[in-house]
Amino acid sequence: MIASVSESSAASSGKLIVDGVSKWFRTPRASVQALDNMNLRVAEGEFVCLVGPSGCGKTTLLDIMAGLTKPDEGRVLADGELVQGPGRHRLVMFQESALFPWLTVFGNVMFGLKRKPGLSNAERREIAESHLRLVGLEKFKKSFVHELSGGMKQRVALARSLAPDPQVLLMDEPFGALDAITREQLYQDLQDICRERRKTVVFVTHNVREAVCLGDRVFILSPSPGRIREEFRISLPRPRDINSPELATIAQRITLALKAYLVSSQAAAE
Repeated sequence: MIASVSESSAASSGKLIVDGVSKWFRTPRASVQALDNMNLRVAEGEFVCLVGPSGCGKTTLLDIMAGLTKPDEGRVLADGELVQGPGRHRLVMFQESALFPWLTVFGNVMFGLKRKPGLSNAERREIAESHLRLVGLEKFKKSFVHELSGGMKQRVALARSLAPDPQVLLMDEPFGALDAITREQLYQDLQDICRERRKTVVFVTHNVREAVCLGDRVFILSPSPGRIREEFRISLPRPRDINSPELATIAQRITLALKAYLVSSQAAAE
């Protein structure tokens, strides 16, 4: 587990820092703790993956990093500044593409640029065009969402997320609903983009192989309440093939550790 971040070193220790974060969800009938003393430090340009079963707090932690949800205890720092709400330097990409059906592909990417200050409309158009080329959809810029496949929708969502040039990209199972072939192509694309543009990424997934394929580090989370249990550093060279035997071996080791923590959590709850 990552050690807690001290007050004196927090501002200089990472691009994104989660420091002692806990979260409860309360109703009139019950109080459920979703996160318990989460500590995580993400370096600039690093790709970090969070894996764990449903209910371990992965999405809640991502929402707190994004500033969409406030922690009950602890804090999140981005570039040494306290995260108190959403910011244009931290963008979220969800499992569903969340595209606007009344806009074209080009219009959706342009919409993502509206929060980028200091740009003329011509500059926004050029940035949108360049990001559609980046994800291979320049020929579909006049298409509407209903005319696209699931993989193409996620490419548009990726272009829209990248176009404002965020420093941190927070991705919540963005490829979970796609077929295997489409996912594998997007794994390659995302690795290339992140390497070339030095993006800092926190990626939530249930898929351990996916995490090993993409991540510099993989963190296991366990539920009831959500805790970071173990860190795995992935030293495989890039680009990585999700079907490689070396990757499968590491994924199997992480899966066995994940199962052990899940069994332990279930036993503690009984």
